Amino acid sequence: METALEQRTRGASTDSGKDLAAGKLGLVPSTVIGLASTAPLYSLAATLGFIVMAAGAQAPAALIAAFIPMCLTAFAYRELNTAIPDSGTAFTWAAKAFGPRTGWMAGWGVMVAGVIVMSSQTEVASKYLLLLIGDGSIAQNKVLVTGFGALIIIAMTWVSYRNVETGAWTQYLLMALQYAAIIAFCIGLYFAIQSAPALGMEFSWDWFNPLASDNPAGFMQGVLIAIFIYWGWDTCLALAEETKNPRTTPGFAALLSTAMLLVTYIGITVLAMMFAGVGTEGKGLANPEGAEDVFFALRVDALGSWGWLLVFAVAVSALATCQTTILPTARGTLSMGVYGALPKPFAMINRIYQTPSFSTLFTGVASLVFYVGMTVISGDILADTIESTSLAVAMYYSITSFACIWYFRSSLFASARNVLLRFVLPLLGGLMMTGVFVFSAVSMLDPEYGTTTVLGTSGTFVMGVGSLAVGLLVMVLWARRPAARDYFEGRSLNASTPVLVPEH
Repeated sequence: METALEQRTRGASTDSGKDLAAGKLGLVPSTVIGLASTAPLYSLAATLGFIVMAAGAQAPAALIAAFIPMCLTAFAYRELNTAIPDSGTAFTWAAKAFGPRTGWMAGWGVMVAGVIVMSSQTEVASKYLLLLIGDGSIAQNKVLVTGFGALIIIAMTWVSYRNVETGAWTQYLLMALQYAAIIAFCIGLYFAIQSAPALGMEFSWDWFNPLASDNPAGFMQGVLIAIFIYWGWDTCLALAEETKNPRTTPGFAALLSTAMLLVTYIGITVLAMMFAGVGTEGKGLANPEGAEDVFFALRVDALGSWGWLLVFAVAVSALATCQTTILPTARGTLSMGVYGALPKPFAMINRIYQTPSFSTLFTGVASLVFYVGMTVISGDILADTIESTSLAVAMYYSITSFACIWYFRSSLFASARNVLLRFVLPLLGGLMMTGVFVFSAVSMLDPEYGTTTVLGTSGTFVMGVGSLAVGLLVMVLWARRPAARDYFEGRSLNASTPVLVPEH
């Protein structure tokens, strides 16, 4: 008699257990998608001002401090992917290591982070595109920005629905435009510093010293925001089943893209500080009036009459990450559907495009509803959605790091390599991520935290902690359904469940 899992996967092609388009992506497109998911230009445009407001002159140190647990977590991801290259990533690995409920919450964290962050991405993409029209004043019209943002979500959902290769080729073009703008901006800013050194700050190695901060709480808030701008490389792992050499290529692409991001972020931040400083007035990076669009404020100083190209590139970057955010979120819920952790429709695959059909559309619709809903509740959601996303990311990254240790527990001390890559590095990464999560969640209880207030407390807390609490409720309700029994009783997914992907 067929099990529920066999019924869900019956009829799949021999290429992939979930019927995804296997073997389509190599190292280069995987790395490009990892970079595009993080969207370096958009990420800095949306966060650089807020990081400086929180961490002050130690902004570069906050970027490095956020990079360390990210890098350590990437090693845990790589090790787990080598053994279990499943599109469910954190969900599948946590379920195999700790059981169905921990796995379910890790999967929920991935989904929540994807849905919440779409608000920030869409807001930036919509606003920057509208700034290119006329004198840019229409970008101040909130209704127009929100309406145009809704159309962007719909368009990016359609691109993701079509096929993964189309998405990859789209990202080649978008990433080339981003890095061309980044290089031009850095060169322009360098020469601007030479001609007007009095505006900014003299370079100092103290910028890289976290102990030099006179505001530890602000520094930690800066680290939490900075975590957001590295998040996205795990898209490489979510596409493992559609990648050539799925056990090795995605992990290497994730590490490569993370290292490239660190160099990019530190370089731009240092140049921006040397030119504009960290003051709260004028061109200062901590000026609240320009915190949401640092690149827009500095566009003329860096590129003169060509400043509009930087505005266009930020919009392109935001569009790129909108599309790549949908990819891992949809594949995560697809995997949850296949194993019975979510209702059966989530396991549906479009037979023509070999992409998650219902999961992709669900991600798009959920993002659309959340974006419009939060805009109606609060007109200023950008900073709070960023920190809320970071909270969800810290949660499922810490679970994944500890899952690596527990899953490989029988072989942890079999070699020096295993001790380092499967125990020490994941343990440090997991502890760091857990510390960031706990410290930040407690800080967010303050109604004055962030820029918005919802239900008498900070909007960041409601979006971040509240969305995870909702996950617990949804899990309890779904676990009571007969269709969920195989999963929650550990039959459809457990430590011995075979990998549903091809070897080549």
